[in-house]
Amino acid sequence: MSLPRVVFVTGLSGAGQSQAIKSFEDLGFYCVEHLPPVVLRETIDALTRAGIADVAIALDVRGPEILGDPCAAVDGMIRTHNARLLFLDAHDDLLVRRFSQTRRLHPLRRAGSLREAIEADRRMLAPLRERASLVIDTSSLTHAALKQRIAAAFLPDRPARLGVTLVSFGFKYGLPTDLDLLFDVRFLKNPNYEEALAPLTGEEPAVAAFIESDPALEPFMHKTSELIDFLLPRYLAEGKTQLTIGFGCTGGRHRSVYVARRAFERLQSDPRLDLALEARDVRR
Repeated sequence: MSLPRVVFVTGLSGAGQSQAIKSFEDLGFYCVEHLPPVVLRETIDALTRAGIADVAIALDVRGPEILGDPCAAVDGMIRTHNARLLFLDAHDDLLVRRFSQTRRLHPLRRAGSLREAIEADRRMLAPLRERASLVIDTSSLTHAALKQRIAAAFLPDRPARLGVTLVSFGFKYGLPTDLDLLFDVRFLKNPNYEEALAPLTGEEPAVAAFIESDPALEPFMHKTSELIDFLLPRYLAEGKTQLTIGFGCTGGRHRSVYVARRAFERLQSDPRLDLALEARDVRR
């Protein structure tokens, strides 16, 4: 039974721990937040038995007398497992601004100023920072840049991937709520007005032949493909992990189904993509 790759995520309050965990989750890690160190080994053992390959854990480090010593727990896992520690830091001025903007209470601010709480946080977490295999200062990083740093450090052998869903739909039933790109194909000849084709769908050869007879189809497919090819690497570079592309016609049974299928087949050869195809209204 192979041991999972384990990354512990810790750092100053307000430095981006939650965003880092979301980034690990997007990269395919099984993520656990606020785990008490006292149950760390049992948790890792359970994940190992379940065959989980990559794990990111944000330990609950504030209360060692009750929840367990995080340093001892991390040291033990580093000795026995493929474990590393990521520490997130940020400038004091930025941390003050973040807490002021979000109006969150710093977890160590019982009395005194916010800066005093930040300093206390630094002192408490100093032993963990010394154990870190990587320290990332998030002061000037966007969420996408933080994710890129994490991917480069912990998954250098895994290329970035983008989940792409192509969905066909009918405008008469409303827009899908999660679209990133939308293409309206109602300008194409409508098979619904042909008595023999109306009960069929865009998956049928007869409907496909009818749509393909429209001289506007191939220029549209070419221009759409050029646009998508232009955007995909830029979405990947920005750190996007999911993209939904919609193709809409009137009823969502003929033209949009055919065009979405064509786009899906063309993109299938791209190794960077995890593709899915959905025909939302084809059975209406």
